[in-house]
Amino acid sequence: MHSILKQFHDSRRAVAQSRVRDGLVCNGKGDAPKGQEGLTLVEMIVVLAIIALVAALIVPNVIGRPDEARVTVANTDIRTISAALKMYRLDNGQYPTTQQGLRALVERPTTPPVPRNWSGEGYLSDIPTDPWGNPYSYTSPAPGGFELRSLGADGQPGGEGLNADLTGKTQ
Repeated sequence: MHSILKQFHDSRRAVAQSRVRDGLVCNGKGDAPKGQEGLTLVEMIVVLAIIALVAALIVPNVIGRPDEARVTVANTDIRTISAALKMYRLDNGQYPTTQQGLRALVERPTTPPVPRNWSGEGYLSDIPTDPWGNPYSYTSPAPGGFELRSLGADGQPGGEGLNADLTGKTQ
């Protein structure tokens, strides 16, 4: 038994010496080349500085995007509602009146002029609100035309930038 243990210790010593000779050291988790056992504090600081620099360049460009996205959603909604209004006109010969409003795209109007070929499924599933939570304004000032409007972020007529009105018209 003693000779077996002596052989085991000798072989272990020989393996350890060969690792040292080959430039490898044992770090407790496996072998790694000498000098590359882990990251130094300086290397960690450099990596964090690079991440901070990239974030400083990207974040300002992304922060203003939610407002631009709301404008895009409002314009898309206006195009979708306009398309539904045009389908209504194709079926019924005219656009809903201002009094009937956008509700005529969801429920069959009961006020004159009552549509003769109103689609049983409706033209929209519900009346959307603009991205700022305000209803879209609809007017049909003359036969054959309409104006659809979102009052922008401030909910007031006029304005500039994000507060500017967004419109869709047809004649």
